[in-house]
Amino acid sequence: MAGVEEVRAGIALANQKMQEGIAALQQTNLVLEEAQQALVSATQGSTQEEMQHAHGMLAEAMQTINGVQGTLQATIASTEGYAGRL
Repeated sequence: MAGVEEVRAGIALANQKMQEGIAALQQTNLVLEEAQQALVSATQGSTQEEMQHAHGMLAEAMQTINGVQGTLQATIASTEGYAGRL
């Protein structure tokens, strides 16, 4: 089994990578917000069901990304707590 310092180092690396993932997800959400604005602008006034569906799916994708970010942040908090107790 790995020593305490090796475990802490591994956790620190994992947390760093998760932080990088969170930053990438935040950037993705910014891009999707721009896509959403462009779609709203392009389809304003449309009552077509497929466009309403597209708007909904895009909003759902953004909401899912927000959920993933929250899950990663909770994971980081858990691993930091564990590392602190070692």
